[in-house]
Amino acid sequence: MSDEPMKEIPESVFSDDDGTADARLAQVLIRHSHGHAPLSEVVDALAYARVLIPVLATGEERFVGEHGLEQDAVASTGVVAVQMPDGRAALPVFTDVDAVKAWNDKARPIPAEGPRAALAAIAENWSSLVLNPGMETVLIPRPAVWALGQGDTWKPAVIEGEVQPDIVEAVRDAVTLDSALKAVSVRQGTGAEIAVVLALVAGLTRPEVDTVLERVQRELAQSDVVAQRVDGLELKLTQA
Repeated sequence: MSDEPMKEIPESVFSDDDGTADARLAQVLIRHSHGHAPLSEVVDALAYARVLIPVLATGEERFVGEHGLEQDAVASTGVVAVQMPDGRAALPVFTDVDAVKAWNDKARPIPAEGPRAALAAIAENWSSLVLNPGMETVLIPRPAVWALGQGDTWKPAVIEGEVQPDIVEAVRDAVTLDSALKAVSVRQGTGAEIAVVLALVAGLTRPEVDTVLERVQRELAQSDVVAQRVDGLELKLTQA
């Protein structure tokens, strides 16, 4: 038998967690629900808060711990997604144990820092986080999730109904004007976060319009700023 002293097992950072909500996050959520705090403040609070990720029996051989969450000893449990109205998948996260149980009393709450929850969603190719689904639900959009996971401050593309100047500039820089497309403008969208309005010359055929739309979509897809900062965009047409 070796005389080497046994190494101490490091104590979990959540060992004294009583399952209640992070105080700062809870306060921001109350203010947000009354319209007194923007979503960016919720995201800022999540950067330092402990949240709870529910795991459920799935029958799949996988461990919850592989994305930086606390290791789950049961291989037949896994994180689950919820579906958003637009069909995309999101990772549900909760502020406290009671909120998890109200959502699904069979779910096991796994504690994680907000940024690690964001990384877990990204690793699963899920676009967003949904905070406290079924209660005062708050959707954390894809760009905010990416910022959380990377330890960056989230800069919304739209603030108080106004598309931010750097987003407008990025869209205009990405889109090439030609004989068919005379101007591009950007505003808050109705079916998506932002709307890109294309001013076309009169008299274009349907195939010519389709060609312009396909080109613009390709150009916008190549913009790093648009990809990282905009949750979704829609194209609208008008005459020059």
